[in-house]
Amino acid sequence: MAQRPGFPLKLDKATPAPRTLKATANVKPSLSTAATSAASFGSPAPSPVQSLGMDSSAVRQRMVQKLAAQGLQDPMVLQAMGAVERHRFVESALVAQAYEDTSLPIGLGQTISKPNVVARMIELLRNGAAGKLGRVLEIGTGCGYQAAVLSHIATEVYSMERLKGLHEKARANLRHFRLANVHLLFGDGMLGYAKGAPYAAIISAAGGESVPQAWLDQLAVGGRLVAPTVTAGGQQALMVIDKTPQGFQQSVLEAVHFVPLKSGVS
Repeated sequence: MAQRPGFPLKLDKATPAPRTLKATANVKPSLSTAATSAASFGSPAPSPVQSLGMDSSAVRQRMVQKLAAQGLQDPMVLQAMGAVERHRFVESALVAQAYEDTSLPIGLGQTISKPNVVARMIELLRNGAAGKLGRVLEIGTGCGYQAAVLSHIATEVYSMERLKGLHEKARANLRHFRLANVHLLFGDGMLGYAKGAPYAAIISAAGGESVPQAWLDQLAVGGRLVAPTVTAGGQQALMVIDKTPQGFQQSVLEAVHFVPLKSGVS
């Protein structure tokens, strides 16, 4: 397994986006590389959002109880959802809605996903594992909320964001938590992050018409990928891809609605 690089580090210039393929069973990946620029957390800073009484663990536990009532069962996922203060990741004008099961705008045309969707995707990612996952790659850092939740269920989290404004916002939001196992990367998520591969799991917060080849290449054998993907009917649905010694196995699950997956940085 590749050794984890140190942070911060200087990478080569970005290479052209790799070819993509429709995710089908038993496809054979080819080698590819990814190039991003990386950033690590600085010293802790006050949260930009005033708590307004949201710091109470009882508020988060009520959200967890609702998630359990909706069918979420993984104890580690529910514990992680209850541990992360979601109100620190939303705009101050929307803080009263922080623990409602709704998506909220975070700027630049992006949103923070509903708690139910975050928990559902991470539960699928864990797939009943007895302990923590190993190294996880997250595509689409956004405001940093899902990366914070992932930090509780994985030994290491590499989170990529293509929009500089959101990358900086996530850094500011996450400083409060001082998560030593979370590494924020500014770069093209469609390229993945080859320097951190192979990954025990890959999760995407944006949906495209196909799964980038780079993600399949960088997924470890025995690993799992969870991402929204456009189906043949033109609608988005959650797709689960398992990488086995014999090839790839995929499952298409419930319909979802995510922002579109795009290449490049901005």
